[in-house]
Amino acid sequence: MREEKKRSATDDGKSERSSSTGEAREPPRGTSSREGERRDTEPHEGKAPGHQGPTGVYTRLARVAQLAREHPERVLTTLAHHIDIELLREAHGLVRKDGAAGVDGRTATEYAEALEENLASLLERFKSGAYRAPPVRRVHIPKGSGSKTRPIGIPTFEDKVLQRAVLMVLEAVYEEDFKPCSFGFRRGRSAHQALETFWRSVMDMGGGVVLEVDIEGFFDSLTHSHLRSFLDQRVRDGVIRRTIDKWLKAGVLEGGRVMHPNEGSPQGGVVSPLLANVYLHHVLDTWFENEIKPRLTGRAFLVRYADDVAIVLESEGDARRVMSVLPKRFGKYGLRLHPEKTRAVQFRRPGPRGPDEKPGTFDLLGFTHYWAKSRKGAWVVKRKTASDRMRRALKKISTWCKEHRHCGVAEQHDGLCRRVRGHDAYYGITGNSSSLSTLRFWVRRIWHTWLNRRSQRGDMPWDRFNLLLKRYPLPPPVAVHSTFRHVASP
Repeated sequence: MREEKKRSATDDGKSERSSSTGEAREPPRGTSSREGERRDTEPHEGKAPGHQGPTGVYTRLARVAQLAREHPERVLTTLAHHIDIELLREAHGLVRKDGAAGVDGRTATEYAEALEENLASLLERFKSGAYRAPPVRRVHIPKGSGSKTRPIGIPTFEDKVLQRAVLMVLEAVYEEDFKPCSFGFRRGRSAHQALETFWRSVMDMGGGVVLEVDIEGFFDSLTHSHLRSFLDQRVRDGVIRRTIDKWLKAGVLEGGRVMHPNEGSPQGGVVSPLLANVYLHHVLDTWFENEIKPRLTGRAFLVRYADDVAIVLESEGDARRVMSVLPKRFGKYGLRLHPEKTRAVQFRRPGPRGPDEKPGTFDLLGFTHYWAKSRKGAWVVKRKTASDRMRRALKKISTWCKEHRHCGVAEQHDGLCRRVRGHDAYYGITGNSSSLSTLRFWVRRIWHTWLNRRSQRGDMPWDRFNLLLKRYPLPPPVAVHSTFRHVASP
């Protein structure tokens, strides 16, 4: 009954953020059999806990989604009654059980020893307002291939359960509001769908000016007052809003001290990606679709995955105007664009006899995009693994080989194959075979290097290593995400 969803290979940590909106047992959106029905009042609570019939958890969430879809301008004031013991039980089943413990040190196994009592206590405190959000334990994970790190927040397990329950209700509302250009941490959407949408759109347009938008420290700069005003436009349920405020004010435990920042949303919380999407939905998505696109002279589109943004405009004049107003728009809401990473790239299809001016390249979601000739001689947008992602992957594999160099060869081979297949699970897209082969070339050299360091003799010559590779070969490159492409004629 429960169906595990693969986590994106772009997520370096094991935080709840990586699976906040796409885990198992996803609720239906309620758009099929109930499409034509209309409800003028908000849905009522279902039957007693444990009932999984027509008024079960997901049926009630489908009603909320239907109401949000049919009344996009309505402010919803009564949603907390959908969070009952039945929904908390379902939320508990969706929360990862292998995550790190929060500030209380309580594990999922310990919490499950008296699950019903714990959930009943959690529900009573949530409804009465007595629930106190504990501080989030902050850890730092490597960011990129350099020395920079990314802060990740680790809530307590009980806090994760409540955040998941609130998220399930809020998702039912906001999934009906979010724009099609938004892909990050949304149910049924992925980074590969964002990449494919971008590819098809830019091919149909024949290229243009690409605006790479990099928001500097977005999750640390998110302004609480603006977030509350955005939430006010759709959700004003007192119990849920009070709980969200507690999470924003809970504080961060780092280095033995609890800090209470006035802005930001700690990365790692279950509900944080949804709040981030709500923020950028108002700051960027709605503004671009409703105010910017009607004023443009040419075609344009936007693709956003969380805080990774790419805007493509057909007209250079439009691109200059949008580029000039973007910093002002983000600055109005407390956000700052990175002055070096935010740039405009000329990315037009070259002429049939070769480019008069070589088009630029840019990175999006771990891939470098560039124009090149297809086998049939047409100019197409191709994608390869970004250089920083390649270096990061090879660095991790080198570290693993170093730590396991004294293990048996068969065990090392099994570990390397799992890591290579894991890399392919994200980067294995149509047209990226060259980068996948390059990864394998360097993995072989790294493996040979560390096999040579098993002893002081260094007795692994290349001819012997090549014989070993025949017995223990690495898996061949596989286009895991292979899609049909119709390419315009040159």
